[in-house]
Order: sequence, then C-alpha cells, then structure tokens
Amino acid sequence: MTHTASSQSKALGRGVGASVTRPDGDLKVTGEFAYSSDLYLADMLWGTTLRSPHPSAWIRSIDVGAALAMPGVHAVLTHEDVPGERFYGLEHKDQPVLAIDQVRYQGEPVAIVAADHPETARRAAAAIVVAYEPREAVTDPRRALFDPDCPKVQPGGNLVRHQPVRAGRAPSSEAAEVVVTGDYEVGMQDQAFLGPESGLAVPAEDGGVDLFVATQWLHVDQDQIAPCLGLPKDKVRLTLAGVGGAFGAREDMSMQIHASLLALRTGRPVKMVYGREESFFGHVHRHPARMRYEHGATRDGRLVYVKAEIVLDGGAYCSSSPAVVGNAASLGVGPYEVDDIEIDAYGAYTNNPPCGAMRGFGAVQACYAYESQMDKLAEACGLDPVEIRVRNAVSQGSRLATGQVIESPAPLAGMLRELAAMPLPGSSCSPDLRSLPGGVAQTTHGEGVRRGVGYGVGIKNICFSEGFDDYSTAKVRIELLGGEPHVLVHTAAAEVGQGLLMVQEQIARTELGVERVTVAPADTSVGSAGSSSASRQSYVTGGAVKTACEAVRERLDKLRAGHPGLTLEELLEAFGPVEETREYRHRPTYPMDPVTGQGDSHTQLALCVHRAVVDVDVELGLVKVVELAAVQDVGRILNPLALEGQIHGGSAQGLGLALMEEIQVRDGRVLNPSFTDYLIPTILDMPPMRLSILENPDPDAPYGLRGAGEPPTLSSTPAIAAAVRAATGLPLSRVPIRPHDIALAD
Repeated sequence: MTHTASSQSKALGRGVGASVTRPDGDLKVTGEFAYSSDLYLADMLWGTTLRSPHPSAWIRSIDVGAALAMPGVHAVLTHEDVPGERFYGLEHKDQPVLAIDQVRYQGEPVAIVAADHPETARRAAAAIVVAYEPREAVTDPRRALFDPDCPKVQPGGNLVRHQPVRAGRAPSSEAAEVVVTGDYEVGMQDQAFLGPESGLAVPAEDGGVDLFVATQWLHVDQDQIAPCLGLPKDKVRLTLAGVGGAFGAREDMSMQIHASLLALRTGRPVKMVYGREESFFGHVHRHPARMRYEHGATRDGRLVYVKAEIVLDGGAYCSSSPAVVGNAASLGVGPYEVDDIEIDAYGAYTNNPPCGAMRGFGAVQACYAYESQMDKLAEACGLDPVEIRVRNAVSQGSRLATGQVIESPAPLAGMLRELAAMPLPGSSCSPDLRSLPGGVAQTTHGEGVRRGVGYGVGIKNICFSEGFDDYSTAKVRIELLGGEPHVLVHTAAAEVGQGLLMVQEQIARTELGVERVTVAPADTSVGSAGSSSASRQSYVTGGAVKTACEAVRERLDKLRAGHPGLTLEELLEAFGPVEETREYRHRPTYPMDPVTGQGDSHTQLALCVHRAVVDVDVELGLVKVVELAAVQDVGRILNPLALEGQIHGGSAQGLGLALMEEIQVRDGRVLNPSFTDYLIPTILDMPPMRLSILENPDPDAPYGLRGAGEPPTLSSTPAIAAAVRAATGLPLSRVPIRPHDIALAD
C-alpha cells in the first residue's frame, strides 16, 4: 500500500501515527481474552427467553404454571412482573420489555426464565403455554406507507419518518438532454458478529444491580434499563464486558433488562447467552431498502437534477430508524454537484424483524442506488464510469443536497484519477482452483468465465448528526507507580474490536510524553462517551482524552514553573497524582428542515472510492472477486496498521452485501437464522487489496483525523455490483447478487 502523508503524521515512538500493537491483541489471538460469554460466578443462575413464533398476533393468555413447577427453576417472568416502565427504546419508547397484549415480529420476547442450568431454563421456557391469535402481518413497506387500508403496526400508523430534501427548482426531464431511471433494492443484512449477545447481572446490597455486558453504549443502556427496573440510574451500574464484534447491532437492548429483572427477582446473579439462532432474532439488522431514482444530465454528463424515493423497512419498532432515514435523505445524491434535487426518504413500520444501526447507517443503501445510476448515466452519455464521476465530483466548498458546505478538503476527483491509474491484476492462468469462481468446489475450470471492472464512490457522515448532543468524557490521571510516571485513562467508550483502547493509549503518550499508559475498564462511573458507532470514537473520545491530557499537562507545567529544577518523577513524588476530567464536543450540528431538508446536519464527511475486479462464470452464476483497490482520505493516520484493518473490514462487509449476505424473510418469518444458511465472506472470499490512504487534515477535528471505519462499506458494494454488471451485461438492480440472478437471467 502507499501512504500520502504529511510530515506531521510521522509520529515517533508509540504515540499517534505509529503502528502500535493493541493491548488486547495477544489475548484475543491466543484465546485468553475474556468475552462477555465467558463471565462466571459460582452461584449464578442461567436466563433464557421465550420468543414469539408469529410475526403478528394477539396474546390471549400466558400460563407459566408448568414452567414454575419444574425443579431447578427459580423465576418465570412476564410483562406483569416488570416493576417500572414497560416500554423502552433508543429514540422512542415503543418497545415492550416483554410483550403485553400482542407481538409485532417473529422472535419478540414474551417471557423470561431463570434456572440453575441452561438446559433447565430452556425446557422451562418451552413449557410456558401462550395462547396466540395470529393476524395479518404487514410485510411490504410500500404498502405499509402508501396503502390507506393497510393495518397499523403501531398505534400512530406505519410511518417512522418522512424526510424530504428539496433544492433548486423542481426536477424536470425537459431540462435534461439525458435521463436515466432505475428501481433498486437492498436486502436485509445482518451484522453477523461472532460473539452472540451475553452478559451477567449481579444484584447488589443497595437494591440495585451491577450489569457486565457486551454493548456499544453503556450510558444509553443505563438510561433505558433503570426506568424499567423502577430504579434510579445510580443503582444500575454497567461495566463493559469483552465484546465479540458489534457493527451497530449492540446499540439496542437485547438481554440487558431481562437479565437484570431475573437477578433482582431471584437475588442471584443471572447470566444470559444467546445461541446463534436466537442472536438473529435478538438484535436489529440493516434496513432493507427499495429505491427509485431518476437522474437528468447534459449530453456531456453534467448532472442537472436528481429525483429519488427511498423506502427503508424499519420492522416492528423504531430503534434508530429516524436517524437512518435522515442519513439516507441527506446523502442520497452522493458526493456529486447538482442544483435541482427532490428526495423523499421514508422509514416504515412493518411486522418484519426490527432494523436499526449497521455500519454505514442509511448511507449504504442510498450509495448502491446513486452509484448504479452514475454507471447508467455514463453509458447513456458514452463516458467512462470514472470520467462521469470526476466531472460531477464535489470538492472543498461544494454544497451537499442539504445546502451544507463542505468546509474541509474533499479531493474526490483526484482520488478517482489515482484509483483509475492503479495497475489492474493480470488474468488468472493459475491451475489453482481457488483462483476461479466457485473455488475448491471445482464447479468450473475456466469455461464461461468473464472479467469485469467496476467503480464505486461513497460519502459518509462522521459522528452523530442533526443537533444531537454528541460528546465524550475522559478522566486522565498521572501518578508515580514503581518509581515511574504512569497514566490512567478512564472513559465509558466501548472497545468493540476497532482498536479504541490502543488509540487512547497512543493519544496519552503523545500528549503527556509518558510511555506507561493504562486504559481503565469502561463503565458508567465516569461520564458518557456516547456510542461506538458513526465512526465517532477516535474523533470524540480521542478528543476528550486529548483535552483531558492537555489539562493535566497544564497543571504539570504550572508545577514546573514554580519548581523548575524538578523532574516529572520528582514533581509527582512531591505533589502527588494529577487528575483532570474533560468533556469534548464537536462543532454543532442542526436538524434537517422537515420540509426542505436543508441544514448543516453533519459534523464531518468522509470519502472512499473503490475499484473492483471480478471473474464471473456466467453459466453457473458464480462470482470471484479478484481484487479490490481503494483510495480513502482519513485526515490524519493515528495507527497505520489498524487503519488498514478498518478499510479491509469495511470492504469485507461491503463484499458480503454485494454477493452473499441476506436475511431471508418470507411473510415476516426468518428462513435462515444460522451461519449455515446466512453466508458471510471468509478469508477465501476476500481478495488482495490495494490501498492508498490520503491525509488531508480536517481543521476542526482532533489531530485533523477523519472517521474511517464506515466509508469503505459504502463504496465497495456498488463497485463489486458494477464489476459483475460489466462482466455479464445484465442490469442487476438488487443486492446481494445471487447465482440465479446471473445464470437464470432472461
């Protein structure tokens, strides 16, 4: 790979800019790392959940008698046993802790059990008798939104949010010389983290509960759990347990309230661990999308207008759907300059599985559609797919669809040219079957294989948007331990595998010049750090750690000024530890106008461009991604090796969405809740990657950094889809692309 780096990024030692190893890395590689599913106490009970088999039904009665009578069962709880508020939610409190009079999706929790053995708990849950009266399930999001006779999923109707975006004049095909239209669809992708939901709730002597859990947002969990338990927040204490991946799915509640209820009822610690099948029902997924786009341009490919209708299926409950709709609407044109815009983005309630946060968060779905349109437009104008993007590319000073001005560097045209100039891989003449579509399955020996090349461009907002009070808190303490200065960093920021522990250590070393740095376990005894999502933690928690370190350094400088002859060790020995706590906020954002969508809704924007090379067996419909190349601007590199991992990881999830990953839902029922039938890319599916990482610092961000985890997920999917189209000549307007979409195409 290459790095186009400023001299300021050449950090020395183990501080910012160095490829420092992760403090949890060795433990994870050797299998010694303690994940939340490894938690154990000698006297703990095991909890399990009874879930609805129906996507939509009335509950007429619940009989727990047989379950309670089973030896080893300590508690069986239903909605009647919830001591506090019965509803919770990330943005709106619309989700019941346990179903009350109805269920709205297959897998909705109805009752919970605590027993002295997990198998006993499962048998007891199976013994609970629930009388359901099934009813019509609303599963088509367009019908849910636009058919006035459609049943209501929620009392207020089936609309989660409608966000229009209007700019310039009303788009008209008469104003354009070339018009292309398209209907596009994105399937329901799962985060597919390797560590299922799990945690341990321990009742406390003060009547509260201590919860050790794998999550993405400790304080918002606390905000939702405490009212349902009927407890003040200070009696619900959370500590982050080892997280086996997240990607957005751990922003919402899973077992947190249930385990806490059982622990408080039994007076014993209660552990809950979902199996793989239950995990598919126990967390939110990526919103499926149906999108209609129309692009108008001049004959030489300059955009004149864009019209779009984006329908996102939010499933049964709200979760973060309003924010996902806002992202899809505000970024629905992509990183292109165009004057006349008409976008309507909708989130729908249905009786499908609930959807919420997943890497890319609304921008992924829109990106697939607008990039597919740009390829159509290139063909209609007789232009190269790179050239049409270059001609319309945003740059610093450009306006987005919302009117927001891009105030920091945005060298998209140059990124595209650099990507296009990268050498292409040679044709495969290897007899190794792993290099062919179908791989070691030996389904082909090269006959019917065609190569295609495609491009994708993505723009992603970084940090929370639309006026959300987005901040992080850091406490930094420097003291003398064993005769050496030692720094302790304490935040509530969730390490979910992205390398945040390492980044906090690097920042502290850089700011305080001290080698020995420890990051304390994340918990709710320190102020909120917000969610590990929206590519925000390096920015916001990094900013908080940097600011707290600066405050510590300022106090040390004052001590030095009064005692100029003392070393740091002597100062700490003479005056004791120095500790400071600081909050860090990024520049303000504002809600989108509800009618026009205008407003400075985003903190920061990040760009990534991908080129995909694929080989396709057009007779069997098999696809082999031969190479992915990417150019991404990250503002400032904090850790080169970790950054490469983020780009590879995001690209892998984009590849999965392009070619294999989809939760199959029919009539509201999930058909493939297992890794046997829900396919994710393995190391054999991931191709070599060629990376160019640019550093164009954002003047408003700590160290000039630009969040990097999500943008590769956007642009990789349309690049791969475009390459498959190039190889097959088929329109392929839906992802994931399945073998039958190619082999059985008319």
